[in-house]
Parts: sequence; C-alpha cells; structure tokens
Amino acid sequence: MFDAPVETWYLWVGLAVASTAALGVATNLPRSPPPDAASAADTVDSVAASEHAATGVHPVSVDAVRVGPYRLGLRTDGARAHATFAYGPVTPVGSGTALRDVLRGAPPETAFGSPADFRRSAAAARNRTPEWRSREELTVRRVSWEGVDVTLVG
Repeated sequence: MFDAPVETWYLWVGLAVASTAALGVATNLPRSPPPDAASAADTVDSVAASEHAATGVHPVSVDAVRVGPYRLGLRTDGARAHATFAYGPVTPVGSGTALRDVLRGAPPETAFGSPADFRRSAAAARNRTPEWRSREELTVRRVSWEGVDVTLVG
C-alpha cells in the first residue's frame, strides 16, 4: 500500500545516488589504524624523568615525525596522531648539528666549547618551528653538563 512501483524512474535514480555515496564513503575510510603517538611520548617521558643520564630508542613505522618542545606528532598515509610530553620541554635535534653528535653519544664537552654554548644551542633548537621529518626510530638522550640539563630528541 505504501510501496512505490519498481518501474518508477525516480526510485532507480535514488538508488544509484545512494550507491555512489556509499562507495565514496567506503573508499575514503583509512586502511590502517592511526599511529601510536602515546607510546613514543612515553619513551621520551621515561628518559626525561630520569635523574641520571639516560638514553632510549623507540622504533616508529610512520611516514614522518614532528617533534616540538612539548608535543610529538606522527603521520602515516592519511592518519595523524599527536601526544603531549609530561616532562617537557625537550630539545628537538636536527641533522648536521653538534646537538646531533651529542644525541648519538658524543660527550657534550667534545661537541661544544662551553656549557653556555651548549645551553644556547639547545635553546635555539627549542625555538625553531617543528617540521615533519622521515624517521625509522626516535632516539632520546638526557644529558647533564655543569648545570645544563637537556633532553635531546631526534
């Protein structure tokens, strides 16, 4: 009694539009879960909270990582995740710097002339705008040198 006849043209047009919309939604769904930024931030926090010099490595299987003084971002194909550090600020380390050498294990006294130079370099790194960079692992190192306490992340 309330049914439309199957031969009506508007029923077929409506069915075609609904099918196209459903196909569009299905093809735009993410193919994988978002990356786990919280576990990467936990690794950074565990090293930053240490009272002594410490190092930690966290493998990441993402397209890009963005590290800021207070926040970490991970990006994959179509998905992004962010986490905030509980023990910030941390010092993001770029490639080709003396801070990179310290992050990789060099003593700060061999990479810098004085603790003041180390402090200035770390402050300059924290003031840079964070950028997306490709990474396979996240390395964290807490360094103390004559009153300068820094958590390096790269």
